[in-house]
Amino acid sequence: MQVNILLPNQIFAQLSGISNLIVETPSGSFGILPHRLDCITPLVPGILTYQCNNQSPQFIAIDQGVLVKTGKQVSISVRRAISGKSLETLQQAVTQEFIHLDEEQQALRAVLAKLETGFLKQFSSLSQQ
Repeated sequence: MQVNILLPNQIFAQLSGISNLIVETPSGSFGILPHRLDCITPLVPGILTYQCNNQSPQFIAIDQGVLVKTGKQVSISVRRAISGKSLETLQQAVTQEFIHLDEEQQALRAVLAKLETGFLKQFSSLSQQ
């Protein structure tokens, strides 16, 4: 299989000769072999595991995103990705960077929603005057 890992501003990795691929979805781990039917699935922050023919598994930490498989082409679009040699280091990166940042983004969105609500209330009171 050909696997492309895409970030919002660049191509993170272009992998070829992949014999199997495992990603994390909201429903759990999801394995893909070359002859699997075409599919689309959302991804959650976790570890992407892939293996080239008869080699040891390789790991990439990925943030949330989406996976699209068409034929032998797999495209993975994620917000952030980190490659590394140690599985433990990558798992810590997922926990510290991806999940923690998502919590900060949720807090920021809550503050922005309050600001927008206040603005709309003031704007509607101006239009009534």
